[in-house]
Amino acid sequence: MTNNAFNDLPPDLREKMARARDLADRPHARRFAEPATVAETLHKQAHARPEQTFLIHYGEDHTRRERTYLDFYRRVRIAAKLMREALGVKRGDRILTAMHNHDHTILIDFAAWHLGATVVPLNMGEDDKRLAYVLEHSGAKAVFVLQEYAERMRPLICSVPALRHALLVGATYASGTYMSFEREISFFRLIAREIDEPPVGVQPDDEALIVYTSGTTGAPKGVVLSQYNLLADAYAISQWHELTPEKRMMCVLPIHHVNGLIVTHVTPVFYGGSVVLNRKFGTSTFFERIAAEKVHVVSVVPTLLQFLIEGAPKDVSHKHVPTLSHIICGAGPLTVDLAARFEDRFGIPVCHGYGLSETTCYSCFLPIPNRTTPAEHKTWMRDFGYPSIGVAVAANEMAIHDDNGQAVPEGAKGEIVIRGHNVTPGYANNLQANQNAFTHGWFRSGDEGFWKKGADGRAYYFISGRFKELIIRGGVKISPLEVDEVLNRCEGVQAGMAVGFEHTTFGEEVGAYVVKKPGAALTEAQVLEHCRKHLAAHAAPKVVVFGETFPVTSTGKYQRNQLKPQFEQWKDARFK
Repeated sequence: MTNNAFNDLPPDLREKMARARDLADRPHARRFAEPATVAETLHKQAHARPEQTFLIHYGEDHTRRERTYLDFYRRVRIAAKLMREALGVKRGDRILTAMHNHDHTILIDFAAWHLGATVVPLNMGEDDKRLAYVLEHSGAKAVFVLQEYAERMRPLICSVPALRHALLVGATYASGTYMSFEREISFFRLIAREIDEPPVGVQPDDEALIVYTSGTTGAPKGVVLSQYNLLADAYAISQWHELTPEKRMMCVLPIHHVNGLIVTHVTPVFYGGSVVLNRKFGTSTFFERIAAEKVHVVSVVPTLLQFLIEGAPKDVSHKHVPTLSHIICGAGPLTVDLAARFEDRFGIPVCHGYGLSETTCYSCFLPIPNRTTPAEHKTWMRDFGYPSIGVAVAANEMAIHDDNGQAVPEGAKGEIVIRGHNVTPGYANNLQANQNAFTHGWFRSGDEGFWKKGADGRAYYFISGRFKELIIRGGVKISPLEVDEVLNRCEGVQAGMAVGFEHTTFGEEVGAYVVKKPGAALTEAQVLEHCRKHLAAHAAPKVVVFGETFPVTSTGKYQRNQLKPQFEQWKDARFK
């Protein structure tokens, strides 16, 4: 990598991490994509299809803005010039984005990649403590802020001396102290000018993206992804879903996460297609927009399937969206029941898949509709207790390993492991995380699973649980230890623990198991109110169970998962 981020790791660990990026019959250096950088790929597409639509953006007020490949690429080059000349951003530097689903966000991302710089997206739904950690830990040089986040970000940015520049996207930028305008340059006036500056010097293994994801320790881990990582996964996704230049995708997921960014933005650039970017998901506009824009594929999380079942117009079916081939669904626990109810209700196939930020995004999918029969599809989705997550894509290999890194037989449970061209080079500045993840020369997912052999001779994978204790609510990962910390600061709590329990709408929801201090007159309402004050809404517990003791192992460790049955009665509850 350009900043040599992993050179100080022990040699044996570096060797294991390098092995995890190879396939058995195809080393990492033998690329699936050519050119092998996002920068050069966009340059190629802008010249090959200049007048074709690349990006359609629907804003908060439903306004529609459309950009051709050439128009978008001109703006990317000018934004890159601004970054380099006004902010000093160069190859190997990192920039942060405090933004949301917006065409300006995509512009900033591709401008950074044009220079060989790294994008670190901030999840603006997180609390300030988490944002401050990422600002400091990332070592970024500059931050780009949408105007509506300016006041919130001001004190956080000022607390990080190494962060040299901040730019308000849609207004002006400031050099030096945040908002102390030493000079002002109109962002949009620059964009309107014509320049031609192809990418120079950007390499496939240059850092492109760092996504911070929660770990079981509670501290976010920075997943590093290279320019080629992004394209290797885009190649695999476009190949699997048979995406060609006339195919249009739609994005309703947040683009601070790999699903929204890689599946529905980098992938269309790879295959030369188009994307419809929505500010937010909406049940009332979802199918309407697919029909109006003639969308072929859209990527969702299981929670959105539940929302559509409950809130979409009653008369909508597949015949109202004839261009839609199927819906990609992953990034959270999908139940057999939810998938069946969605497919039966709308007649639209769900292409279930699985992946992690550490594998760029998707590592496996079920076959798409024209590659399987309806009966075969139903079998894999409904007959094994879990919907299958499918077959490994071309960019990576998958296996189920035991604790010693040995493959287990068909049907036996073990850990899902992955190796290949879309696997992360490693976690930024986190020796322990790298040691844990690459123990045997594969990336260890921390997820429990098994495999079954299909009639086609391929291994079909299933996820059956999590070794890590993360709670995944609507596709968003929540560290239970962070919730524990808040619970245990609540007056009257002797000990408290967050418990993720199965929930119909969100896949998982957050509960709290609390043991009171002797004599404490503590109520559920008081615990919930305390948590809401100190946690983001999605991470705050929605229900409290009071108990007398915690289940423990023989060594005295708490057994969090043993508490799940106590929350079963709230599986279908609708919380405020």
